[in-house]
Amino acid sequence: MTHFLFVLQRLTAMIMAPLVLVHLGLIVYAVRDGLTAAEILARTQGHWGWIGFYTLFVLCVSVHVPIGLRNIMSEWLALDRKWVDAFSFLVGVLLVWMGLRAVVAVGGLLA
Repeated sequence: MTHFLFVLQRLTAMIMAPLVLVHLGLIVYAVRDGLTAAEILARTQGHWGWIGFYTLFVLCVSVHVPIGLRNIMSEWLALDRKWVDAFSFLVGVLLVWMGLRAVVAVGGLLA
């Protein structure tokens, strides 16, 4: 199981690296051009490319972070492995829930 999680975390890191660069580039672009939140939303709402981009980003983060958190907690805290696993899993579920809610809101999928 540990080997599988190691590979899964590295795989999500490889996917997230270019996503992070694009995301940061967009932030720099938006700030330099003085875009308002309303202007940014006008450009993203209903655009399936951005919805897909950020959905993939959220899913990768939701897998990557709990695995790292699980490893840190296992090394630093004297907790039973089942509690560490359960907590890490819940963090992943929370990240998926919050992240996809943001994608739905910014993508304008409920409007």
